Amino acid sequence: MTDVRTESMPAAGDFVPETDELLYERRGSTAFLTFNRPAARNAMTWAMYLGLHDACDHVDGDERVRVFVLRGAGDKAFVAGTDISQFQSFSSAEDVLGYERMVSRTLGRLEAVQKPTIAMIRGFCVGGGALIASACDLRLATPDAQFGVPVARTLGNIVSTHGFALLVALIGPARTKELLFTARLADAAEAKAIGLFNEIVEPGHLEDRTLELATQMAELAPLTLRATKETVRRILEHSRPEDFDDLILSCYMSEDFKEGVAAFLEKRPPRWTGR
Repeated sequence: MTDVRTESMPAAGDFVPETDELLYERRGSTAFLTFNRPAARNAMTWAMYLGLHDACDHVDGDERVRVFVLRGAGDKAFVAGTDISQFQSFSSAEDVLGYERMVSRTLGRLEAVQKPTIAMIRGFCVGGGALIASACDLRLATPDAQFGVPVARTLGNIVSTHGFALLVALIGPARTKELLFTARLADAAEAKAIGLFNEIVEPGHLEDRTLELATQMAELAPLTLRATKETVRRILEHSRPEDFDDLILSCYMSEDFKEGVAAFLEKRPPRWTGR
C-alpha cells in the first residue's frame, strides 16, 4: 500500500494543493504529488489537472526540490483516466476544445518541469493516467500495472494532441497506433519490453526503489540534468543545432561547472548548487 500521509502538515514553503484530491509532500530533495481519489481509482477531476499544473510551477521554483515523483493513492491505480462523469456537462464545441487544451497544457507543463520526474505506478495507468505517466521522465511500475488508452472501446473520444506526441516519442508511431487501434491494455512485462516502463519493481519495494533512484539523481549536477531533459525534448521537436547553444552555455558558464573542474582536480566530491 502506498504510504500516503494525510495527517502530516506541510513544511514552510511547501506547495499546498487547493483540492484534497491531491496531496503534496517533500522528503528532503524529493517531492511527492499523490493523486488522492482511491475510491475512484484516482480518476482526474478538473481541479486535479489544474493542481498538477500548479505543483509543477512550485517544483520548478523550489530550489530544495531536485526530483519530482507522481503516484496514486492506494494500490489499485496510478490514475485510471479522467472522471467520466464530468463529460455530462459538455454542450458545445468550446467545452470539448477547452478540455483538450487544458489536458495538453497540463501534459506540456509536466513534460517541461526542469527537474527529473518519476511516475510511480501501481495497478491501472489508463487514459489520462497513461498520458501523465508518459510526460514523466521515468516510469517505475509493479508487476500488476496495466497501461493503455482504450478510448476506441470506451468513450469514442480521441487522445489529446500532446498525448499522441508523448506516446509516439516513447514507443513510435506503429506501436502507438496498434495500442490505440486495439483499445487494449499492455501488461507490465510488455510495457517494459516496448519502452513504456523503465523498471518493474515488486509492490513492497516500489517506494524504496523510487526514493533510491531519486536520491541518486539528486546527488548529480542539477544543471546537467536540466539541460539533458531539454535537449532530448528539443531533439524530438527537430530543433536546429544552433537551438541548443543556450543549453550548452547554461552548463559551461555555471558556477557548478567551475566547481566540478576544481573538485575533479582536487580529487574530492563536487558540491553542486544548481547555479
